[in-house]
Amino acid sequence: MSNIVPKEQLSAYQRWEMDAFDETHAASAVALPTAEAIEQIQQQAHQEGYQEGYQEGLRQGREAGYREGGEQALQEAQRLNQLLVKVNETLRQLDQEMAQQMLELALGIARQMLRQALPVLPELVLPIVQEAINSLPQANQQPQLILHPQDAALVRSCLETELAHGHWRVVEDSQITRGGCRLETAQSELDATLESRWKRVLESLGQSGDWLGPIAPK
Repeated sequence: MSNIVPKEQLSAYQRWEMDAFDETHAASAVALPTAEAIEQIQQQAHQEGYQEGYQEGLRQGREAGYREGGEQALQEAQRLNQLLVKVNETLRQLDQEMAQQMLELALGIARQMLRQALPVLPELVLPIVQEAINSLPQANQQPQLILHPQDAALVRSCLETELAHGHWRVVEDSQITRGGCRLETAQSELDATLESRWKRVLESLGQSGDWLGPIAPK
């Protein structure tokens, strides 16, 4: 007689024990990780965590560096701009000073040349006198032309016709600088002396000074 009991005749308890035995046997067939494998897994996890933290640190460092570098660049740009403003201001001042010095030099040379030219070319006074007497009305006003004695002699000889036509009387005054004159009528007066003409030239150029004094900006 056979001892094999068909499965469908087994009780529920007997079937569970058999099934449990089968599962345990199957699990025992699965290969469990060794200690070396577990250590490698731990090392890999540690390395991955380290790399992730390193990359995050680099990113944050770069962001901080960019911010700090941007602030430094802005500060440097501001300092450079201030320096350029000062340089431009200094250059403008130098240009103004140079232009002023050149103008003073030119006027000084012109004055010196005129001083030297008048004794050599006394006839330079003639156009000055002609312009002066033509600028004033002369009829019935007893006009007078006041000149340095040396210029007076020259004017009498060279402008005789003009003086006679306007009834000008030539008056000699040694206080008048050669090269200039003064005109007087009953109702008006015109200062065409060398000093006054020189002063008007300086004023037209924004300068101040007199014929004998230094030249300076107004």
